[in-house]
Amino acid sequence: MNVFNKIIDFYINASIHVAFAVYAFLRITELYLEIPYQKNLNYFIFFGTITGYNFVKFAGVAKLHHRSLTRNLKIIQIFSFFCFLAMCFYAFSLPINTLLLATPFTFLTILYAVPFLSGFEKNLRNIWYLKIIIVALVWAAFSVIIPVFEATKSFSYEAILLFIQRFFILIVLILPFEIRDLQFDAISLQTIPRKIGIPKTKRLGLILMLFSLLISYALSVNFETKNAFMIFFFLVIVMLMRAKVNQSKYYSAFWVESLPIIWWLLLLGFHNF
Repeated sequence: MNVFNKIIDFYINASIHVAFAVYAFLRITELYLEIPYQKNLNYFIFFGTITGYNFVKFAGVAKLHHRSLTRNLKIIQIFSFFCFLAMCFYAFSLPINTLLLATPFTFLTILYAVPFLSGFEKNLRNIWYLKIIIVALVWAAFSVIIPVFEATKSFSYEAILLFIQRFFILIVLILPFEIRDLQFDAISLQTIPRKIGIPKTKRLGLILMLFSLLISYALSVNFETKNAFMIFFFLVIVMLMRAKVNQSKYYSAFWVESLPIIWWLLLLGFHNF
């Protein structure tokens, strides 16, 4: 494996890419609702995303194989520790009310990974109808609810609509991962594709994106913003419809995860054109 591939793999495996996707959603919220750029909150959520995702992905592995951790995993653990420190640094600059609002969603992230059900053998990830809802809810909360509250201390009709749209979009963005993981997940883990099949999963995603499109036209945004969303809308549909079990290594982990970043860049381009 060449150096470039190693860098890309670390970038993905250390959850830096997913953190940039969440950051992109934060900036999209600011553009849609015309709220100011909130540096401390955005960095808090960026580093918190890396910390939380790496905890969910690697906590169990580290516990079971602490002495035999691979070199890459050890590096990711050290990297995650410094991201945790950065998250704490920016947390101290945030109002206590904002941190309190973030607390229940942080606990959901912890309970997603830590077994506490059925004799401490199962976590929320093992409940098929909760798994995808929790991930989408936490992303939507941190990328809409919390930045809106930090900026305005209230929730407008538009903010609520944006939250609902973001929740639908996030569910759709998770579906290619769910399809990919059919080959890795235990049969007992009843994900949406395993429960209803891949064709119906894609139809579900299409329906949710159509609802998101309707919400887009209900939001009071300019023509350029709607144009950017339309491009994003079609990109999501194409990526969802092309998703399969035996997909390439970077299909979901990089390209699907890049869609929020592409949407944000499109918005910047249209706004600056």
